[in-house]
Parts: sequence; structure tokens; C-alpha cells
Amino acid sequence: MIDKDKDLISDLKNVEKRDAAFQLLVKTYQQRLYWHIRKIVVSHDDADDLMQNVFIKVWKNIDNFREDSSLFTWLFRIATNESLSFLQQKKRRNIFSIDGVSDYLVETFESSGHFEGEELQKRLQLAVLQLPEKQRLVFNMKYYDEMKYEEMAEILKTSVGALKASYHHAVKKIEAHFEGE
Repeated sequence: MIDKDKDLISDLKNVEKRDAAFQLLVKTYQQRLYWHIRKIVVSHDDADDLMQNVFIKVWKNIDNFREDSSLFTWLFRIATNESLSFLQQKKRRNIFSIDGVSDYLVETFESSGHFEGEELQKRLQLAVLQLPEKQRLVFNMKYYDEMKYEEMAEILKTSVGALKASYHHAVKKIEAHFEGE
């Protein structure tokens, strides 16, 4: 674990230093967490809401953080779980059908006024949104967040081999999507 993170965790667990340490935590990780969440739920407003939930959970649970993993891994696990739970809640509320998560995400992406990028980037994002949930998550973490498989395995609580297979299948499906256009 990085020494700065150890110091930050220590300060977060110290009642007298907690407020300043929490502000530093937010400043340090907010942007990466936001984009990680945004790639999962697509909507800017939903990502903002989920970011708040993540930081509230961190605030409430920092004293229970056992430091078995890095601070980064712990934060990304919370963000990933919050995002996936959010999509599951939408499914349960019948906002979209069980098979309609990708359709919902594509529709949200296309109607969002928050995407600014080249046409090729937009086409890639649309192809990614049509992947099954696990493949989409693994592709985003590897391709966009540039995470190592070992970090992803810790966050997602799965094996490196399973992640490599998911990434490989995702890439093949994205390639097929571009070939079919």
C-alpha cells in the first residue's frame, strides 16, 4: 500500500483529523471514481448521486476498513457494488426488462447531453454498452481505467483467469460490432 494512503487511512480513523483527511480523500479519488461509476450507469445525474453514496459509505465504514486491500481497491469495490446494485434496483422496479439493461444504457447514453467526443469514441461506447454486464465492467476497468487484472480481481472478487476471458470475449464482441456496421 502506498505510504500516502496509509497516512490518509490513519488520519481518517483519527477523529481529530477525520474532516481534513476526508476532504483530501474526496479530492484525490473523486474524479477516477466518478468516471468509473459513470461508465457503469451512464447517466451523469445517477453517477453524481452514486458518488455521494460511495463517500457516505466510506465515511460511515472507515473504522471497519481492515486494510487487507489498498484504499484504492476498497473505494473501487464500494463504487462498483453501489453501481451494480443501482442497476439491479432499476431491474426490480421494472424500469426495464431483465434483458433490457443494455438497451436502457444505450438509450440513456444517446439521450445524454453530456457526451462530447469523436464519432469513433461514441461508436465504441455504444458497442461497450451492448456487452453483458460482467464483460462491460471488465472492459471498462481494463481499457479505460487501465487497471491491472490483479486489482480488478480484488475489486470484483474473482480470478485473474476469469477476468482475462471476459476481457477477451468483450474485445471480440466489440470487433464484431464494428465489422457488422
